[in-house]
Amino acid sequence: MPAVRRARIAVIAPSLRYVGGQSVQADLLLRLWQDDPEIEATLIAVDPPLPPLLSWAENIRGLRTVLREPIYLWHLWRGLKNADVAHIFSASYWSFLLAPAPAWLLARLRGKRNLINYHSGEARDHLHKFRSGTFVLSRVDQIVVPSEYLVDVFCEFDLRAVAASNLVDLSQFRYRERSPLRPHLVCTRGFHPYYSVDKVVKAFAEVKNAYPEAQLDLVGSGPAESEIRQLVADLKLTGVTFAGVASRQVIGKCYDDADIFINASWLDNMPVSVIEAFAAGTPVVTTSPECMPYLVEHERTGLLSPVGDEKALAANVLRLLREPALAAKLATNAFQESQKYRWDVVRAQWLNIYRSLLGDS
Repeated sequence: MPAVRRARIAVIAPSLRYVGGQSVQADLLLRLWQDDPEIEATLIAVDPPLPPLLSWAENIRGLRTVLREPIYLWHLWRGLKNADVAHIFSASYWSFLLAPAPAWLLARLRGKRNLINYHSGEARDHLHKFRSGTFVLSRVDQIVVPSEYLVDVFCEFDLRAVAASNLVDLSQFRYRERSPLRPHLVCTRGFHPYYSVDKVVKAFAEVKNAYPEAQLDLVGSGPAESEIRQLVADLKLTGVTFAGVASRQVIGKCYDDADIFINASWLDNMPVSVIEAFAAGTPVVTTSPECMPYLVEHERTGLLSPVGDEKALAANVLRLLREPALAAKLATNAFQESQKYRWDVVRAQWLNIYRSLLGDS
């Protein structure tokens, strides 16, 4: 019998030239599809490099976007020619108009099945403020989101979405029991306002009062880094390490070195960092933006506290340090939860979505 042709998927997403949540997810998806017997996946980057004559504009944000757009559109038109499905990664606001919306339109003009894989926790605000978002999303063949939280948000706008989990390369993480549990905290969120790393630092200051030997590793970078460094200096804190951005080759060690994961975000969706902590056995202490209870169950897979309340966040860290049996229970349950994000599980979700779009049983 002749071999069955693999479905050809054009993954339209940011490249790793600028590391972020979408680019990491897209890169991992592409790597895991390599040599798959059913799927042939290729990348169409939304951020193609400028030609050498225009390379001087790469560091000028607005200008590089204007210059890059026609190059992106040309790559899209060519790249979609032989695709069966356009798998379009999406954020919100103006980014949605610059990359996902044109990809959807060109996919339609090419007669290709298409899905928008929407990742932004700002979906509700985006759809309230940008009618174009609802217009496009109501016309795509499928909306796919990484959480049941976003499924519920889209439902508020009469948009039907299905969930396919974010990917975590579990091979990067080594589960280990923390015994004894040390006051060594890690936060692997970027220095962006919605991740509230300042609240993490202030919570750590509370922990430091009770445990002078406490340590905090801040793994990431971002526009608020100088302010966070100044806050650490103003609070005269010792034991804080600014580790910078960790590559996928070393991120596992960042969790392995620490004993408690701490997060203070006020806006989120399906943070991979929490799933990574689950996989590494690092008990999770986090604030509870609207999305978080969909991922972390209080007193079963982690401890939740109100958004913006660094004292409550610190109290939960102290509770774990004083109740190591609770910490061990949370870590065990969370590790079991992390198995939902194995490639074989997520692969099956995507295969079902692609088959549905292509009319396959």
